[in-house]
Amino acid sequence: MILSIPNLLDRDTVAALRARLDAADAPWVDGRATAGYSGAPVKHNQQIDELSPLAAELGDRVLAALERNALFISFALPNQVYPPLFNRYSEGMAFGNHVDGAVRISPSTGRKIRTDLSITLFLADPAEYDGGELLIEDTYGVHEIKLPAGDAIVYPATSLHRVAPITRGMRVASFFWAESLVRDDARRTILFDMDNSIQRLHVTDADAGARRTLIGCYHNLLRQWSET
Repeated sequence: MILSIPNLLDRDTVAALRARLDAADAPWVDGRATAGYSGAPVKHNQQIDELSPLAAELGDRVLAALERNALFISFALPNQVYPPLFNRYSEGMAFGNHVDGAVRISPSTGRKIRTDLSITLFLADPAEYDGGELLIEDTYGVHEIKLPAGDAIVYPATSLHRVAPITRGMRVASFFWAESLVRDDARRTILFDMDNSIQRLHVTDADAGARRTLIGCYHNLLRQWSET
């Protein structure tokens, strides 16, 4: 399942991040620095040095926003999140078809993180650039994603995906991965749908006993399926 999260970052926060990323002294490096052997040949972009203080500072701001976002928590059921990275694509740059690596090692903790979900947080509005769509393939076809600055897209890391070539302007984004408590996408989707239904029943003040039963079913399934 693919989920769009609107306004993960507000306009002021996006502007603050962009000011730091667009500064002349920002530590941009070749994006292939973090690409695996299969991704490196098709990756043509730049990214902020993963070990730089700037990456850590801005990444912490993104993580703080994620922790406050109920939609992300409900959908991803995160166990741990890889420290956010930041990239940019200028005219002629692109990232060809690839599947993200299954496991990454956090540079700050050395912990291994299974990449169940991929996340792209857009930091440039669509009007700032042409091309640069995130194209995600699944059993239903190809999904073309190009969201407003501050919005994020979350999708299974097993998906074949690419970034279309930039023909004008600059595409700036944050990208990272989440290890979920529930690694199976179909099971996460069931739990997400159940959680949404429970929330709607709360809003309409539906039968309290039925709600308690449904909440119990949700947590019993999560107890069965989760890995900690």
